[in-house]
Amino acid sequence: MDWRWRFETSDGAVVEPDVVLAEPWPSQADAETWLGEHWRTLLDAGVDQVVLMELDRDVYGPMTLHPPTS
Repeated sequence: MDWRWRFETSDGAVVEPDVVLAEPWPSQADAETWLGEHWRTLLDAGVDQVVLMELDRDVYGPMTLHPPTS
């Protein structure tokens, strides 16, 4: 399969971060693991939220990369 992330700003605009991406991933689990390892780098690169996609179908999201605030 072709699993990938769409990277967005908080208003939903697509952004292409200047980080090395190892996509597409062969499974949803691989894509989610990658995000768990790199979300801080993406946030620092201007990505506010992500959408997981399988081929051209949105699976879930948008999901914020910002930590919860109290």
